[in-house]
Amino acid sequence: MASSQLIAKQPLRGQVAVVCGGSKGIGKATAEEFLRLGGSVCVIAREPEALKQATGAMAALCHHEGQFIDAIACDATDMEALQPQLDTFVANRGVPYYLLNVVGYAYPQYLDRLTLADFRRNMDVNYYGQLVPILVMLPHFLAAGRGHIANVASPVIHVAAAGYAAYVPTKYAIIGLSETLRHELKPRGIRISILYPPDTDTPGFATENKTKPASLAAMSERFISLMSPEAVAEVFVAGLLAGDFEIRAGDARWLRPVSQHAPGVTRKVLDHLYTRARRETGENW
Repeated sequence: MASSQLIAKQPLRGQVAVVCGGSKGIGKATAEEFLRLGGSVCVIAREPEALKQATGAMAALCHHEGQFIDAIACDATDMEALQPQLDTFVANRGVPYYLLNVVGYAYPQYLDRLTLADFRRNMDVNYYGQLVPILVMLPHFLAAGRGHIANVASPVIHVAAAGYAAYVPTKYAIIGLSETLRHELKPRGIRISILYPPDTDTPGFATENKTKPASLAAMSERFISLMSPEAVAEVFVAGLLAGDFEIRAGDARWLRPVSQHAPGVTRKVLDHLYTRARRETGENW
C-alpha cells in the first residue's frame, strides 16, 4: 500500500489526544478509536489497576513509529494533583491538539431520597471533572494557538425525566460552559465540541441501573435503544474530525428536535409514559 493511501486511512496520524475517563466505557472506546485512526493518546483515570489494564491492551493498537499510549493515574477533579502531571506530559510530548473530557456518572434516585451530598458529588464529578482538565490545559492551548476541547453532556436534558434531579443540572452546566467557551475561544484557534451520548452499554450504566427507580428503568428499556461504547466512539471521533460543535449519537439525534419544536407535547408524552410505567411496576410512594 502506498504511503499516501495509508495516511489517508489514518486521519489522526501525528495528532495527540488527552482522554480523561479513558479506562472504561465511552472514554476507553474513544481512546481506542483514536489510536486505530493513527493518533496517540494520554489516558487519565482514577483507578490505577483499571488504567493499567486498559492502556496495556491499547498498546497493541500502536502501529507506526512515533505513535504512543501514555497514562496518568489521577482524579480529574483534583487540580493540584493533575496539573503537574499534565504539565510534565506536555513538556515531554508537546501540546496535544485534543482534550476529550469523558468524565461523569449518574446516580438516579427520587428527590426525597437524595441528600445535599449527592447533589454536590454529581456536580463535582460531572462538572468540575470536566472543568479542571480544561483549566489545566488552557494555557498550553493558548500558547500553541490551537486545540480542540470536547465535553460530554446528555440527551436526558431534553426530557429531564424523574429520578435525575441530581444529574440533569450538571449537564446543563456543561452545556453552558461549552457554549461560552465556543464563543470566547474561537478567535484564539481553539474549537469546542459537546458529545450527547444515548444510553450506552458501559460499566457506568450498569452501576446507574442499580439505583434507577423501577418505573424509570421500564421507560428506558421500552423506548431507548442501548448503544455500544464502540459505536458511540465512532460517531464521537467522526464528529471531532468534521469539526462539529454538537455531536449526537443514536437516540440523542431525535430527542432534541422533538423537544425543541414540540415541548408541550413532549412533556405530555413523558408524563403519560411515567404514569403508565409506575402503574405497571406497582411503584408507589
